Amino acid sequence: MTAGNKTNPAIMWFRQDLRLHDNPALVSAVETGKPLLCIYILDEVSPHVRPMGSAQKWWLHHSLMSLMKDLNQLGSELILFRGPAVEVVESIRESTGADAIFWNRRYGAGEQAVDARIKANFVGEAISRAGMLMHEPSAVRTGSGGPYKVFTPFWKAFRSGPPPRQPLPAPSKILPFTAAAESDALADWDLLPTQPDWSGGLAEAWQPGEVGAAQNLKRFSAEFADRYDTERDLPGPDRTSRLSPHLRFGEISPHQIWHTIAPRGIDAVSAARETYLKELVWREFAYHLLQEWPNLHEENFNAKYDVFPWDTNEAFLKAWQRGETGYPIVDAGMRQLWQTGWMHNRVRMIVGSFLVKHLLLDWRAGEAWFWDTLVDGDPASNSSQWQWVAGTGADAAPYFRIFNPIMQAEKFDPHGTYIKRYVPELKDLPAKYLGAPWDAPLGDLRAAGIKLGETYPLPIVEHKAAREKALAALNTMKERQAV
Repeated sequence: MTAGNKTNPAIMWFRQDLRLHDNPALVSAVETGKPLLCIYILDEVSPHVRPMGSAQKWWLHHSLMSLMKDLNQLGSELILFRGPAVEVVESIRESTGADAIFWNRRYGAGEQAVDARIKANFVGEAISRAGMLMHEPSAVRTGSGGPYKVFTPFWKAFRSGPPPRQPLPAPSKILPFTAAAESDALADWDLLPTQPDWSGGLAEAWQPGEVGAAQNLKRFSAEFADRYDTERDLPGPDRTSRLSPHLRFGEISPHQIWHTIAPRGIDAVSAARETYLKELVWREFAYHLLQEWPNLHEENFNAKYDVFPWDTNEAFLKAWQRGETGYPIVDAGMRQLWQTGWMHNRVRMIVGSFLVKHLLLDWRAGEAWFWDTLVDGDPASNSSQWQWVAGTGADAAPYFRIFNPIMQAEKFDPHGTYIKRYVPELKDLPAKYLGAPWDAPLGDLRAAGIKLGETYPLPIVEHKAAREKALAALNTMKERQAV
């Protein structure tokens, strides 16, 4: 393809696609034969564009460093800009004479509004590609042409439709634009935490960038994918793919994952691998929802929950955030989140249920905390997962289904591997008491050096009473609706 005059540069705008492999916009830009100006814009001021949380900013810093290195190896560089994207792009166009711009599509309402304005105003060609989802929201619809609101029929339609396209190769060389605009210094963006620097655990746990993503996918496919269906719920050994933050920043595409897990097609994979592919399609489902309902992070998908009597107990919220609820499986999850910027998916469901059903706190408080502390804080998945847990979302678990954190610990962390790792003050307590340490004999507590209420907190709520209170709140909501 061609785009404009080859003597003028083209802009390759990296966004949620910080990779060289399987990057449709980059492939299209390189095919023009034009010199490329590769840019990234940190836009925290455009209307309805949600600023990243603190952990995401840490990841972004290191992901951009990785992309800079990869581009340099191809003879190009990444130019950094900060400000409202519409204005930044226009300024770049005027100063460089660029007559084409390429990007991969985004699906948040604010981001789409930005892209629409640029397409309308850009003097030249503004070309968008599909690089973030396996199928565009317009491609997977119900028989009546509307969006799916339930996952199972969405999955069936996805599975029976055309397979995801094959991944595209990375370019072997990029013709650079030598008169590029001056770049911001990445360090000046202050994306990394200081005073204090709490990111040590994140650095130990993760390698942001395309190389780290590829390594995680290779490891998972070779070692764990064929046991995923039986081991995915066990947080102790953690046999998950750990690809979610790489997907969030586009360091790897869902097409690359799909064809690595199912190289001969989905009909030829094991049941375990198909279970994993379903999880990948859940991400797809979340983005299709976001396209239709852009306020998922702040509005109940199911409007009947607008009259739910949420509590506002700040002490409860702080205890939950700090991992000091007195329920070890909950506290382990919240501490894993703080230390590593990530949490095992089974435990995300447990801590989410505890917040909204044991503590009766609004799911939006949990979503906001996850958004700030998760390295994989995803605009679609974070909101839809919280609404699923709270019972307010599309195809959600009903509110009256209340996880018992004691039984969840006993079932999914039977040896206490996970709890002992993140709640070390309980590491010497016999595993059979780790679900409910208050039930342990005094002698066992003393032998483990535990003083409940001092070295480890007593439960901030009692499970049975909290469950009854949650069901009463549900009845209150129904009464309010009846008025």
